[in-house]
Amino acid sequence: MTSIWATRQANGASALRSGIRVLGLCVVEARPAVLAISMLRFLTGAALAVPVAAVPDPARVAQGAVAWVLSTLAIYLFNGVTDVTEDRINGSRRPIARGDLEPRAAMTVVLVAAGLSLAATLGLPAQVTWMVGANLVLGYLYSGPPFHLKSGSGATIIVLCISGLLSYWCGFFVSTGGERVSTPLELIVFAVAATYWMTLVGVPAKDLSDIEGDAAAGRRTIGVTLGERTSRYVMSVAAAVLAAAFGATILILGIPLIGAFVAMSAGAAAVIVSGRAASSKGTRRQQRRPYRAFMATQHLVHITALISNMSSYMLL
Repeated sequence: MTSIWATRQANGASALRSGIRVLGLCVVEARPAVLAISMLRFLTGAALAVPVAAVPDPARVAQGAVAWVLSTLAIYLFNGVTDVTEDRINGSRRPIARGDLEPRAAMTVVLVAAGLSLAATLGLPAQVTWMVGANLVLGYLYSGPPFHLKSGSGATIIVLCISGLLSYWCGFFVSTGGERVSTPLELIVFAVAATYWMTLVGVPAKDLSDIEGDAAAGRRTIGVTLGERTSRYVMSVAAAVLAAAFGATILILGIPLIGAFVAMSAGAAAVIVSGRAASSKGTRRQQRRPYRAFMATQHLVHITALISNMSSYMLL
C-alpha cells in the first residue's frame, strides 16, 4: 500500500512539473515583452483616467489587467501555433518552432486562457467584458482560418490599431467604473500616438527579420511586397515623423507628456540607427535589432507616462 501511495505521489509530482513546464513555455511563446506592454497599455489607460474618475480601486484595476493580459496570452499563443511553418523558416527560437512545445498542448492553454480572460471580467463594468471578447475575436481573425488577416500588412495594421486602442479604453472603463465621463485629452493623444508607434513603426520593424518565412507562407507584408530596403526606410521615416508630431501636439495643447515625448524621441533615434545597421545578409539577431529598439521604446514611453501621471496625482 505504501509503495502504491508513493508511486501515485511521484506521478502526481511529475504531472505537476510537466504542467508548470508547459505553462512556462506558453508564456515564452506568447513573448513576455508583449504581455508586459499589454499590461502597461491597460494600466496607462486606467492611470490617465484619474483626472475625470474617482480614485480607482486598485483591486479592480488589477482584476481588469489580469483579464486583458490573459486575452493577450491566448491571442499570441494561438498566433505561435499558426505560425510554426514560417517561424521555422525564419529561424525562430520560440518553443513551438524549436519543438519544445507541442501545438496541441499550446492550443489547450489558448482555450483555457481565453475562457479565464472572460471569467476575470465578472464584477467589472460591462464594457470591459465586451472589450476583452472583442480582443479575442480580433486575435482569431488575425491568425485563424479562413481569415488569416496577418497575411497582409494593411489588415495587420487595422487589427493592431483596434486592439491597441481597446487596451487603453478597457483600462479607462475599469478606472471610471463604467460611468459616462468625458475622455481626458491626455489619454486620447497618448493612446493615438502609442498606437501609431505600435503599427507604423512596429509592423515594418518586425517584418525585417521575417521576410523569407513570410514570403514562403504567401504573406503580402511590407517586407515582402516592398523589400527590405524600403521597409527600413518606411520604419525610419515613420519613427521620426511620429516623434515630431507627438512633441508638437503636446506642446500646442499643453499636455503634460514631455517625459513620454523624450522617451519616444530617443527610441526613434535608436530605431533609425539600428535600422541602418540591419541587413538581410546579417544574422537574425542583427535583423531584429530595430524591433528590439521599437519594443524597448514602447515600454519606456508607457512607464514614463505612468510615473509622470501618478506623481502629478500624488501632488494634488
